[in-house]
Amino acid sequence: MLTSFDKDLLNILQTGLPIASRPFAEIAESLNADEITVIDRLRYLKEHGYIRRIGAFFDSASLGYVGTLIAAKVEKQHVEAVAKVINNYEGVTHNYERNGVFNLWFTLMVPDCESQQKILKEIAALKGVLRLISLPASKKYKVSVQFKL
Repeated sequence: MLTSFDKDLLNILQTGLPIASRPFAEIAESLNADEITVIDRLRYLKEHGYIRRIGAFFDSASLGYVGTLIAAKVEKQHVEAVAKVINNYEGVTHNYERNGVFNLWFTLMVPDCESQQKILKEIAALKGVLRLISLPASKKYKVSVQFKL
């Protein structure tokens, strides 16, 4: 269960992670807490699935990266196992189960097309994966989503 401290911490993390040598100490100060408490709560939130990752967003195209949205058709009994494998790839930023024929959707951002093809080939070979469709963006939209807790 989320405490009010956890909610305040998650609100800050969504848009206000300081660029500093000790960012969690700065966050702790703003929450009238200490750095160890913040780190302990972050560990708890990660272990319990409230946080998947903490990281920066970059303009990937200007850094030479290629990205795509993947629609996957996965046998129902294998969706969870396939999703776990997909989540282990460093370039995966989102992964969602959805209703419909294509029931698992994820984004993949990698340094080059060769890496992308290698990863997609590995995922396509997973037990239960019936089909993958790569849907690279033809236009970029940046949507800032924040969940006020």
